Amino acid sequence: MEVKGLKKYFPNRKGFFNKIVSFNRGVNGVDFTIKKGESVGLVGESGSGKTTLGRCIVRLYEPTEGSVEFNINGQMIDLTKVPKKEMKSIRKHFQMLFQDVYSSLDSRMKVVDIVTEPMAIHKIGNQKERIDRAKELMERVGLSANDIRKYPHQFSGGQRQRIGITRALSINPDFIVCDEPVSALDVAIQAQVLNLLCKLQDELDLTYLFISHDLAVIQHVCDEIAVMYLGTIVEKTNRRQLFNEPRHPYTKALLSAVLQNQESKRTERIRLEGDIPNPINKPTGCRFHTRCRYAEDVCRSVEPELTEKYPGHWEACHFETA
Repeated sequence: MEVKGLKKYFPNRKGFFNKIVSFNRGVNGVDFTIKKGESVGLVGESGSGKTTLGRCIVRLYEPTEGSVEFNINGQMIDLTKVPKKEMKSIRKHFQMLFQDVYSSLDSRMKVVDIVTEPMAIHKIGNQKERIDRAKELMERVGLSANDIRKYPHQFSGGQRQRIGITRALSINPDFIVCDEPVSALDVAIQAQVLNLLCKLQDELDLTYLFISHDLAVIQHVCDEIAVMYLGTIVEKTNRRQLFNEPRHPYTKALLSAVLQNQESKRTERIRLEGDIPNPINKPTGCRFHTRCRYAEDVCRSVEPELTEKYPGHWEACHFETA
């Protein structure tokens, strides 16, 4: 998958005539690539635009601008240009895991109906074959096939997320957007679900976009990592480089929240003052300058571009802060 210049603006309306007065720039020009079989992590504070970006990629939100080119059977197809009527046949190639899994599961439907519904929509198999596959997938994710007639409220949080994974796998997708799938679970269950996702990736050759604010989760799962701030990517590189040699001041602040680094030595705690600025009125120049300890005059007037400062290491900063 190749994402180029992706933007998503939400209009703000006012008055009797519902006139557009401003735009909430949820995603403001994002570029990155995901290779087949890789896990790419998207990390940042709440409000940085991670979930909006994930939903634009699978067209749960319609992008305002940009392209999302997805490889389907060896052919690159721009999902943003596919008519809505034709998206149904393409959607079977990608799925999404949601942060609030209980809300994403219809509480009035039994698990068997939840899991087989995508197969029925895409006309995969007959009813018996769909139920047999649902049972097989239930056991594959660590649940009992006998639980298939139960309702979502009869399961724990970790079990419900496994049901969500089962539903996502039911139509054999190539790509899954994982939108903070373990953030609502306790630590022990988080580890089980993450290990399950890694195991399924190896067995089924899946590709993940993994969205999280938890750096420990990202480090465990992802090959490449992109750091997002106020709608744009400010740093991206591989896992080893990001955790051993972070370069952008924002990335350093996020990593400093983890008390120990790779060599089990304490790192300097960098505290970010204030909150992420309002995306309706983003700061001029570098969008991080209002919270950056290194900010100078050029940062307040000129927005830095995301450039490859070192081989495979991209950064959007005017200065060398490593």
